[in-house]
Amino acid sequence: MKALLLSGGSGTRLRPITHTSAKQLVPVANKPVLFYGLEAIAEAGVTQVGIVVGDTAEEIREAVGDGSAFGLDVTYIPQAAPLGLAHAVLIAREFLGDDDFVMYLGDNFIVGGITALVDAFRAERPDARILLTKVPNPTAFGVAELDLAGRVIGLEEKPARPKSELALVGVYLFTPAVHEAVRAIEPSGRGELEITDAIQWLIDAGRDVRSTTISGYWKDTGNVTDMLEVNRSVLESLERRIDGTADDDSEIIGRVRIEPGAKVTGSRIVGPVVVGANTVITDSYVGPFTSIAGDCRIEDSEIEYSIMLRDSSMSGVRRVEASLIGRNVEVTPAPRKPAAHRFVLGDHSKVQIAS
Repeated sequence: MKALLLSGGSGTRLRPITHTSAKQLVPVANKPVLFYGLEAIAEAGVTQVGIVVGDTAEEIREAVGDGSAFGLDVTYIPQAAPLGLAHAVLIAREFLGDDDFVMYLGDNFIVGGITALVDAFRAERPDARILLTKVPNPTAFGVAELDLAGRVIGLEEKPARPKSELALVGVYLFTPAVHEAVRAIEPSGRGELEITDAIQWLIDAGRDVRSTTISGYWKDTGNVTDMLEVNRSVLESLERRIDGTADDDSEIIGRVRIEPGAKVTGSRIVGPVVVGANTVITDSYVGPFTSIAGDCRIEDSEIEYSIMLRDSSMSGVRRVEASLIGRNVEVTPAPRKPAAHRFVLGDHSKVQIAS
């Protein structure tokens, strides 16, 4: 069995961060989202991985390398433009051969991994298995319709009038039967080859398409709100470890990880929080569910429920929360302008001015 990991796409919902960085490499708990997917694939016993890359190919290659750090053998598959998930399967035909495969969207996050799903697929081998979960806004996702027996009877991509609240999670399992399906379909109104259309083709052709509805945690980290929520979820399982230094005037409360070379002085840190290597925090407060990357500087400031990427700084700022701060960012107070009032007042006026 092989894996197809999708890491193209432009990440428009995470701009301006993704103007200069691949969305799959934005970190949660100081580790790129993409790495969680690679680890989940490796834990499932799949070692041959094809990574579909687009405009950010070089950055992905630099971060992942040949995959050996994850116990994987990685092949890179260039995609000229993000033309749909089914298009990714189409261009990966040579790599996939006649093997079964799991397709994993590189910006998705599933707590608990995919090992049980892969094992079940290997044992049962339906033509396709999709993962579903209930969502409050199904119009933003591919949506599945099930019959009374729980069989998949219909799929639709981002429908205006969803037939259910079951959205497709960004993990799919296929036998080689899907290759005929992706060749048979036409581009959608969005100009993309939709994987939902390919799976619908399999259903219409009488192929065995099954679903698993997951109740565990899943997020598409395509926007800032979801990225912060995934960061919160990962930090929930953080173990306390102090490899850096914290002076006697600092208060370290709860599950806090301070990585080697980091220095905390005169500050209060309330976990769960991760502080990256060589970061310096002075006379500041860092609140729960915050990830501070390496080589950052925080001085006389407060930050909570946020992600700060490496080489950034914050000085004299009260207060920052629910924020995603990119690399090499400086956050400082705006200069104060002298307060002044100008009047032209008539006779017998009465004026009240707030001090």
